[in-house]
Amino acid sequence: MSGDVVSTRDRAGALFAAAFGEAPAVVWAAPGRVNLIGEHTDYNDGFVLPFALPHTTVAAVAATGTPEWTVVSELAPDAPVTFTEAGLAPGAVEGWAAYAAGIVWALRDAGHAVGGARIALASDVPIGAGLSSSAALECAVLGALADLHGLDVPTADRPALARRAENVYVGAPTGILDQSASIRCAEGHALFLDCRTYEAEQVPFPLADNGLSVLIIDTRAPHRHVDGEYAARRASCEEAAALLGVPALRDVTDLNAALSTLDDELLRRRVRHVVTENTRVLDTVASLRSGLDPVRLGALLSASHASMRDDYEITVGEVDLAAATAEKAGAHGARMTGGGFGGCVIALCETEKTGEIGEAVAEAFAAAGYTAPVTFVATPSAGAHRLA
Repeated sequence: MSGDVVSTRDRAGALFAAAFGEAPAVVWAAPGRVNLIGEHTDYNDGFVLPFALPHTTVAAVAATGTPEWTVVSELAPDAPVTFTEAGLAPGAVEGWAAYAAGIVWALRDAGHAVGGARIALASDVPIGAGLSSSAALECAVLGALADLHGLDVPTADRPALARRAENVYVGAPTGILDQSASIRCAEGHALFLDCRTYEAEQVPFPLADNGLSVLIIDTRAPHRHVDGEYAARRASCEEAAALLGVPALRDVTDLNAALSTLDDELLRRRVRHVVTENTRVLDTVASLRSGLDPVRLGALLSASHASMRDDYEITVGEVDLAAATAEKAGAHGARMTGGGFGGCVIALCETEKTGEIGEAVAEAFAAAGYTAPVTFVATPSAGAHRLA
């Protein structure tokens, strides 16, 4: 699987020229992301630790003289979508183009004078794998339009604006993790983000220096009921926080006392996951600050997966098999990454063992009758940036 941003840039430029008969004026890239640890903590005002993938979505843009926007994607090159000021209400544009329209709407709703534009999109971020292809699209379009029209949108403000596009315009109740990672990550680092204050720290993640790799295992498992289940998990957390008298589950400081206060076993499991997952993020950050210990980090990843499986109940057979097989084949630890109910597993491995571990997972999937997985090695990469 290619993560070559140059080829993605070339495809976006060629698509733009084919669709609009001219060269783009500005080209921006924004990456997908992997969350190293900290799952379903973001909407609980907690902590996350993502890093950006080398795989990006590229937006090639040029201005028009009218307040009209036309978007074309390599996924639908013969079906450009055009919308105007009058057609910018949330829900007016549907499908893949809604993510681009949502950015235009969010910018204008925040008071920015976004002029018309032609937009062509190309991407190497796997779709439907839990690697935030939607956030990559949003953040690439946001960077390109802000650059094209000279908008004063500070980098620190961009994740919340892109999240508003996804929450309000598209209607997906995501937290701030995906957009923050796509915009704020730095090469060679993981992003330690406080999802309440938006304070961030670049934490060195020197995999290559330690002979390590993060193997991404795209299980190809279809996301099952992910929207409804995601909303249900979020509602459960809000209900538990209200019963415990705290603004968010991040504020639970005595887990045992909190669990004894709750009568509902389901709520207890949800709270236990969020509180212990926040602790695992903090422990991971502390560990990385003092040097990358693969045994310690691997144990934290594996504990996170067990918590998602048993307490938050967001894993499926494919991801459980991938994580267990990777560990059995020699990974230091493995966990599902992303919202759950399908998607990817990450495994912390000795670089020399990535091929062997990938083959072991493929063999286990074949034996179980699952669709063959796709594997690739992820290196911590840069956030959204201008290419041309």
